Amino acid sequence: MAYQPTIESLATHPVPAWFHDAKFGIFVHWSVSSIPAFAPPNKQGIGDVDLGNAESVAWMFKHTPYAEWYWNSINIDGSPAQTHHRATYGADYPYENFVPQFMELARGCDVEAWAELFVRAGARYVVFVTKHHDGVTLWPSRHTNPHRKHWHAERDFVGELTRAVRARGMRMGLYYSGGIDWTFHGLPIDSMASFLGSIPQSEQYARYADAHWRELIERYEPAVLWNDIGYPEKADSARLFADYYNRIPDGVINNRFMLGAGEGGQHHDFVTPEYAVLDRILENKWESTRGIGGSFGFNRAESDDYLLTAEEIVHMIADVTSKNGNLLLNVGPTANGLVPWAQASRLLAVGDWLRRNGEAIYGTRPWRKADGRTTDGTAIRFTRSDGYVYAIVLAKPAGNEITIEGLTLAGSTEVRLLGYGAPLRWQARGVNLGLTLPGDMPTGPAFTLRFSQEAVLSAGQ
Repeated sequence: MAYQPTIESLATHPVPAWFHDAKFGIFVHWSVSSIPAFAPPNKQGIGDVDLGNAESVAWMFKHTPYAEWYWNSINIDGSPAQTHHRATYGADYPYENFVPQFMELARGCDVEAWAELFVRAGARYVVFVTKHHDGVTLWPSRHTNPHRKHWHAERDFVGELTRAVRARGMRMGLYYSGGIDWTFHGLPIDSMASFLGSIPQSEQYARYADAHWRELIERYEPAVLWNDIGYPEKADSARLFADYYNRIPDGVINNRFMLGAGEGGQHHDFVTPEYAVLDRILENKWESTRGIGGSFGFNRAESDDYLLTAEEIVHMIADVTSKNGNLLLNVGPTANGLVPWAQASRLLAVGDWLRRNGEAIYGTRPWRKADGRTTDGTAIRFTRSDGYVYAIVLAKPAGNEITIEGLTLAGSTEVRLLGYGAPLRWQARGVNLGLTLPGDMPTGPAFTLRFSQEAVLSAGQ
């Protein structure tokens, strides 16, 4: 039966198995802002901002670590980005001058190399930014910007990357800034009031944004509609959703077509907390999104110290998976389309770990508890699949003996270490489980133990 543009009909759309199974995706922020490529670094992104405090919010906009917000930042008096811009380019140098520079450098971009890196990283899907807040589109749209000439790519980066990603067996999703487009309205955003009022609500912009989303769906049939920062009220998102599901039944839609949409609000398949760490299993599907550093767009001001290590990324994948989420980890290429080695090397190391331990990640579901620990305090994350429970131990072992608190097994249980051939020796130690690890066990940022699900008799709550 066809979906109708009503909350009741859209709510019957199930989150498809592929999205539950995928667990790890790559976000790609590549835009004109990668020419100046500057923001004051902050490892936490905006995750430590108190959105209920006006001073904290004002400070966030003035000091945002997001390089892709550069155009907005240089319009805020006294901001680090404005100071940098005036010192580097001059006070009268407009953001518009970066657009032709970006288009020229982007001509050399090799999207096949991107896709190859992403599949080697172990990603199962990719989400590409087709238009960010500056309004520049990365596909040759039929619907050109009425306020800026030549703010669209002649080369079809969206189509090329879509084909490259799908050729390697990954799903392709598309990001579109539906709420903010600074070529129409909204500069500068420096407070919660100006942020909430930043979405252009004109009939012209509603038609423009709706035409773009429909063109993206028609041309590229994305597996994910990843909208950002709301949507114009006149654009009729419910009809867009129904038409999308009727064309792509196993597609998914994020929660950002409406500002502040969390578990409730406008229709969505999953929620998207940013730079967030959850302390519990969520019943409904969610996706944690963040940069490898504190910025999504490429930021020259970020040293290696501001980037997640491969170990931290692996731990994050395990943590998010154990709590019913996916991790959408962002890559920020340079203006000429190169993924910096500091980012690429981390992705390759993550892919190496997933090749050995992916059984405990891909296709799994949350177990009855997400967290555990060993008696020496090492953190553990649990997942499950048909027939098995997995314990992902988030540290290299100090020796060849570990004890897991509150885990009891049936007497004939076989315990396996992923990536190692022989079963492990184990013994009950009261209400705990003692295990002997091999001396030549695989190295890495975490290791995974596998138990038969029916053999796990007790897990301390």
